[in-house]
Amino acid sequence: MTEHDHDHGKGHGHSHAGIDPSIASSDRGIWAVKWSFVGLFLTAGIQLAVVLFSNSISLLADTIHNFGDAATAIPLAIAFLFAKRKASPRFTYGYGRVEDFAGIVVVLMILTSAVVAAYEAIHRLMHPERVGHLGAVAIAAVIGFLGNEGVAIFRVRVGKEIGSAALIADGYHARTDGWTSLAVLFGALGVWLGFPLTDPIIGILITAAILVIVWRSAKEVVSRALDGVDPDVLAEVQHAAAHVAGVREVKEVRARWLGHQLLAEVNITVDASLTVEEGHAIATGVHRQLMAHLPFLARAVVHVDPVGASGEEHHGAAEVDRG
Repeated sequence: MTEHDHDHGKGHGHSHAGIDPSIASSDRGIWAVKWSFVGLFLTAGIQLAVVLFSNSISLLADTIHNFGDAATAIPLAIAFLFAKRKASPRFTYGYGRVEDFAGIVVVLMILTSAVVAAYEAIHRLMHPERVGHLGAVAIAAVIGFLGNEGVAIFRVRVGKEIGSAALIADGYHARTDGWTSLAVLFGALGVWLGFPLTDPIIGILITAAILVIVWRSAKEVVSRALDGVDPDVLAEVQHAAAHVAGVREVKEVRARWLGHQLLAEVNITVDASLTVEEGHAIATGVHRQLMAHLPFLARAVVHVDPVGASGEEHHGAAEVDRG
């Protein structure tokens, strides 16, 4: 049975796209990446000035990483700008998927910073050089921690607010950068205590911390790009639809992310004796429940079928019989 059959028979396909939140949430994302870029660029700039006269390799590794972290704002800003564009006849779902590509670019940029930091640390370990101005290095490390932690709180908060996995991943990345900045402080302390190799060793440890973040962020970003969704989201869709008066059963439930917007699709069964208008009213109730229970939901498609003839298995069999 096709959706056309539903319209003329005992059920129908029903789709509503409530108020599109993409423009407001994308503006919020652009605002977040803009100010986090400013914060990290200033932090890294201060650290670079100290690197130039201190010769600290661990601080250099941290500075490189902070500049790289600041640069991740560029692909994210581009993604949020694309998300504001309306759907077109060619891209009927809009351009939210650009955010997934931006997330992958962010992960690759983080990985690049890890490779550069590792190279510098290993080179210094093999060719030790004197580290000076330890007090300035320590102050720069504290500045790095404070700058990164502030940006991390900001990015994660806004990322959760708008449902952006890429922005949240970048926020956790900044938080790890903050702790690696504190590691630079311990490296300076080790040099001051008479252990000069502490500095490159700390640089290597920073690289290891970066790689951990690469792995965690890559899993989340790639999962989104492959239409992965938390099972709790599906359970929430199922729960919301099942509690609407008139719904006899909830069959197929699907959801996926399109950038920082959630799309959902659900099949419900209703009494076969209902009119099309009555079935439409139940579908409208399901849609309202879904929009109320899932804050990032931008579009919900509700398929209405009669009891005893619901689900894609039945639809497929009907297509074969009619053929």
